[in-house]
Amino acid sequence: MYKNILVPVAADHDPHLPEVLAIARRLRAEGGTITALTVAESAPPYVAQYLPEDQDARTRTTIHEELAADLAAESDIEIKVVSGHAANTIVDYAARKDVDCIVLHSHRPGLQDYFLGSTASRVVRHAPCAVHILR
Repeated sequence: MYKNILVPVAADHDPHLPEVLAIARRLRAEGGTITALTVAESAPPYVAQYLPEDQDARTRTTIHEELAADLAAESDIEIKVVSGHAANTIVDYAARKDVDCIVLHSHRPGLQDYFLGSTASRVVRHAPCAVHILR
């Protein structure tokens, strides 16, 4: 059983989220925590120069509000929204917050994943803890 579980959630709120949270709850130790983490990709500099200065903060706030509404009945889930590159930020967050298990959903890999790699495959390769993938 794990004490600190991280559940990465795509900004579009994956339809498999209830299944992933159910698995996380089964893996959670008594008194453990589950954190739903969404990574908001930052706008590239050549685009960001045309956006309001607080656009990243507004985007994170909007994503947090939407996720909180989707998880309103899930009182045992902590919600975090951060900016960055999805896979790198998930791995860094797990290392900084002493996460001992990451539970996430992955799509079936396509040809493009063998050349570029999906977020889930990058997390599996670089995570500092156990990773449970749901397909």
